[in-house]
Amino acid sequence: MNSATTTLNQLIRHRRSVKPGQYTGVPVSDDIIRQMLENARWAPTHALTEPWHFYVFAGDGLKKLADFQATTYKKNTPPEEFNELKYQKFLSGPLQASHIIVVAMIRQVTQKLPVVEEISAVACAVQNIMLTATAFGVGSYWSTGGMTHKPEMKTFLGLSENDLCLGMVYVGNYTGEITDSTRKHIEEKSTWFTEL
Repeated sequence: MNSATTTLNQLIRHRRSVKPGQYTGVPVSDDIIRQMLENARWAPTHALTEPWHFYVFAGDGLKKLADFQATTYKKNTPPEEFNELKYQKFLSGPLQASHIIVVAMIRQVTQKLPVVEEISAVACAVQNIMLTATAFGVGSYWSTGGMTHKPEMKTFLGLSENDLCLGMVYVGNYTGEITDSTRKHIEEKSTWFTEL
């Protein structure tokens, strides 16, 4: 096995979600974020539609995102269901990250391709983002919670009706060890056909 293959295997098999509570507060270089986005654009994309768009929040932009989420939560939650801790988490959570990359799928105007192909292409782009973060020793976490799927998020980002927000990738420096994970054996997850 050559060194490129070994490195690739290590990156894929040791990539882990590193959540914002584990971040140190030391900013990640914008140059690293740009490398993450550059690698994202090389994801597989049927008919070269490149359906991804990335909205990067950093510095005071994180407060803008936090305020939007908290305000949207408060506005859409009946008083009897409102949870002050959840509200405060929306206000403070994004501020733990160095950068947050909000990920969108921009639907092809002709809608020629099935939407699942466009969503899959964006998911591949996010994998490239997270593998690049791992290569740089930076933590990343893909969240699909919060306001991700709310109509207000589309308005906030300026998305059209057929576009989708697919989540937020939190990025931050971290210290300490990240626990390894396990997966089921590939024999349980693959079926081979080798004969007529």
